[in-house]
Amino acid sequence: MSQATAELPTWDLDSLFPGFESNEFLTAWNQVAAQLRDLLDFLETHRIGQEGASTDRPTFWALVEKLNTFGDTLGPLYAYVQMRVDADSADFAAQARLSELELLHLEYQKLRPRLQRWLARLEADAVQAGDYRILLEEAKIQTQHLMSEPEEVLAAELSLSGGRAWVKLHGNLTSQITAVVQGEELPMTAVRNLAMHPDEAVRKAAYEAELSAWKAHETALAAALNGYKGEVSTLNRKRGWPDDLAPALFENRIRRKTLWAMQQVMVDSLPHWRRYFAAKARALGKDRLDWWDLFAPVVRPGARPRKWGWEEGRQFIIEHLASFSPAAADLARRAFAERWLDAPPRKGKVGGAYCTPVGQGRSRILLNHEDSFESLSTLAHELGHAYHNHCLRAVPYLLRQEPMTLAETASIMNETVVGEAALRVLPPAEQLGVLEGGLQSAAQVIVDIHSRFLFEQSVFARRRERELSAAEFCQLMLEAQQETYGAALATYHPYMWAVKGHYYGSNFYNFPYAFGLLFGLALYQRYLDEGAGFVAQYEDLLASVGKYPAEQLAARFGYDLESEGFWQEGMAVLVKRIERFEQMIL
Repeated sequence: MSQATAELPTWDLDSLFPGFESNEFLTAWNQVAAQLRDLLDFLETHRIGQEGASTDRPTFWALVEKLNTFGDTLGPLYAYVQMRVDADSADFAAQARLSELELLHLEYQKLRPRLQRWLARLEADAVQAGDYRILLEEAKIQTQHLMSEPEEVLAAELSLSGGRAWVKLHGNLTSQITAVVQGEELPMTAVRNLAMHPDEAVRKAAYEAELSAWKAHETALAAALNGYKGEVSTLNRKRGWPDDLAPALFENRIRRKTLWAMQQVMVDSLPHWRRYFAAKARALGKDRLDWWDLFAPVVRPGARPRKWGWEEGRQFIIEHLASFSPAAADLARRAFAERWLDAPPRKGKVGGAYCTPVGQGRSRILLNHEDSFESLSTLAHELGHAYHNHCLRAVPYLLRQEPMTLAETASIMNETVVGEAALRVLPPAEQLGVLEGGLQSAAQVIVDIHSRFLFEQSVFARRRERELSAAEFCQLMLEAQQETYGAALATYHPYMWAVKGHYYGSNFYNFPYAFGLLFGLALYQRYLDEGAGFVAQYEDLLASVGKYPAEQLAARFGYDLESEGFWQEGMAVLVKRIERFEQMIL
């Protein structure tokens, strides 16, 4: 481990639970079990989901209270166990506890068909549902796509040895993969970070080593993807969904018309992105980019990419968040001071980055950090998620369950505030790298995300007919990348289906990121137009994301998500950045 990596912080989990044998952990575990038994007794007493069930207001509100209490107890417990696994997949005690907790949670999942059918019978006005109206409205849709109760219970029980098992296989296997780059054996997270190295020879070597490593494990990973998508597609058919996209739209609380409007704007923008790739190629002295160049730093001739130390990045983020929202800056200070972050890449740790709530508005953040502005931007992004969790601290558990489409709002805002600040205050020689780094990230969300959407559509269509080989997954990925990147690239990455854990355990975990970016840019533009007075509205929006469908929430702020015009406004911000980048490298 390098000195820089050794200086990166690791998170404090002991303040959540001092260990699996601690009184705090065992007490919470027993509370979850007791609350689950109490919930089951309540359902039996009131015949929830049966003939003659109580449908009065007191029963509804008593059930809401029990579900909120159960969720508030289970959430931190589940997060702690999952984080122990994610930080070290060789932590077998954590793996065992996770398996036990999944079995416990399964008992709750088995109750959900009964709960949904009962909620669907209620009228919001009759029970004075208030903000919980959305639960009743969604239950009415959900019950149209439920199998019989015995079938739903069986599906939930089999998921632990089916879909969930494939998810675990992908996570555990990929966290242990290493590759040798220029004579040094590195964990896959570190290998992928070399995509940002200034030396093309290093980037290319890392790319080639990465592809070889994925190929060596392709059989197991293809089995995992086949297994998971096959189960999902089968259940979608049995539940009467018109296609495999429909449940993802429902879960993300958007209508199909909204998705098509956004994606049409994304497709229309592809020529602009190909101009960006062409300009970057010129800046790197190449005719066309190779895949290993997508994250290459761009600097003035003779200059070297600026290194951003952890402490310098911390101060920069706090300083510029404070100019936007003092509360967001205070939350970031708290995250650093209370060690909410686990930053260094290492073998056994899952790749990527995420933020997870751990109760009472607190969070924990997993990163695989390196000393670039792109990693600083990722840190600001995840701190945005933490701030969103903070804004939801007084909201009941059931109304904190925001869809992915809206879950990216605060993270995109943080990322934009910090990125725009860098373009204002850094010396001109450094602005080029920051601007290009932001475009790198946006290109991933617009261009690469669309390729992932196309890939997943193709996988679901083929998987309904039969299993696919690893070679076929690679071919579908290449076709999707060629459709979006076009001739702007000379080489592609056929194993991105193995890289992205989103394909395993989630479905269409791609378009919500594009939604979040363009929606967040629209909010940032509103902030520029209205100034500090907008921040209170913004915080109200963050606290409301679990209460409304996306279109309804956006309409409260004057946005029409089903209009291409709305999405074009967000895309226009990115196109202007591309034009600025082209001018800077002339």
